[in-house]
Amino acid sequence: MIYLTLLAGLLLSGTAGYYSIIGLLAIFPGAILPICLMGGTLEFAKLVSVSWLYRNWGIAPKFIKSYFIFAILILMFITSMGTFGYLSKVHLETAVSVTDNTVEISRIENEIKSEQRQIDNAQKSVDILDTLVDQPDPTKAVAIRSRQKAERAQLGQIIKQSSENINKLNVQLAPLKKETLKKEAEIGPLKYVAELIYGEEAKNHFDSAVRFVIILIVLVFDP
Repeated sequence: MIYLTLLAGLLLSGTAGYYSIIGLLAIFPGAILPICLMGGTLEFAKLVSVSWLYRNWGIAPKFIKSYFIFAILILMFITSMGTFGYLSKVHLETAVSVTDNTVEISRIENEIKSEQRQIDNAQKSVDILDTLVDQPDPTKAVAIRSRQKAERAQLGQIIKQSSENINKLNVQLAPLKKETLKKEAEIGPLKYVAELIYGEEAKNHFDSAVRFVIILIVLVFDP
């Protein structure tokens, strides 16, 4: 049991240290090597400080114990901040990806609606032309249709071109919708957590629910 406890502690500490360093890199992306060195050193110093304090609690002066406790709490805050930064970065990347896709999908759908309006307007004009051709006198009807030939050709070209544009836009739209559904499925469990906490108002508090979950994870690591 002792070895299992040791292994669990080392795994938990190592995972927390990894998340902490990656998170600090996300917060301070301009200095990769110094941040890695600093994060690793802080994590190591925290473990050594806790171990020393535990082993020397009965003989260490109060001032030294007070300083070590204070330093350990600060180190816990720094490493927790890194873990929080890492998990927040992962969530934001997914959320931004979904948002970007949603904006692009909205743009394409608006273009499709615009093209569809052109088709509808052109078709209405064709219907009006057909109404004018509907004459009891066949000769007169043929003459009217003959005069409409150029206009009908133009309207037909508009309908054809808009239909082709819609097909092209739908080709662009399909993979974006598929990717969005995939991303939404990835963050789906967090939506259920938000609904569990906030109920019907979950949509307005999704980010708060995410932060709550991240804080719970952070609190598990260092203590």
